Amino acid sequence: MNALHNIKEYEATAKFELSETERQWVSDCIDTLTGDFRALESVDTSETESLVTVLNIQNVLRDDIATEKIVSRDELLSNAPEQYNGYFQVPKTLE
Repeated sequence: MNALHNIKEYEATAKFELSETERQWVSDCIDTLTGDFRALESVDTSETESLVTVLNIQNVLRDDIATEKIVSRDELLSNAPEQYNGYFQVPKTLE
């Protein structure tokens, strides 16, 4: 894949223009990164355990236990900026 060609496509998409020197510098960086990732692809990781995180942490959240809490309509509507006949009133969004 030609990195220089892709850079011009990104320029068109983002609606900005790089100088030829900047374009070449970005292209060289992409080539370096691509080479580094190709080198990583050759590393044998078949004996390696997958990790989600390197930190030894556990879930510190409480258990998700359903409880029954009945809240009255008046309590729910107490913070509503506007209400009408026991319902939240919101600005009209569709014509």
